[in-house]
Amino acid sequence: MNTTSAASSPAASASPSRLTIWAGRSMIFIAVAHIAVFAPSAPWSSWLAGDLRTGAADGESKAIFWALPGGFVVLLVLLGLLVARAGRQGQHVPGYVGWAILGWGALGVSLVGMSGFVSAIIPFGLLIAADITAKRKTHDRRTA
Repeated sequence: MNTTSAASSPAASASPSRLTIWAGRSMIFIAVAHIAVFAPSAPWSSWLAGDLRTGAADGESKAIFWALPGGFVVLLVLLGLLVARAGRQGQHVPGYVGWAILGWGALGVSLVGMSGFVSAIIPFGLLIAADITAKRKTHDRRTA
């Protein structure tokens, strides 16, 4: 017996937000691509042996650590999953999420130069477009 009604779950009746779904998927793709680039050169055995903790790790090992488990990839996958789920439920994320991603990517490009940070433009664009579309739909419903 279903105890939830359609009225108590507005997301169930909302149509999926394709832009939001694709923004989430693009974040997941970016994180997976980052892992694919850096994982083959990761010194996992030395990390697990404690070289990062004891200070025995060299600069390259530390840089790769921050590019993989110590960096943004885990959080970017989780954010991408959350955003895609919201999109499937007909929701969108606030515009500031897209703007923050753009700011983060711009900062990365300014510090590192042309790099994978440029790919931040994809989820930024999709999230801002989804936000604008959602605001237009809300405005149109209010004026109708």
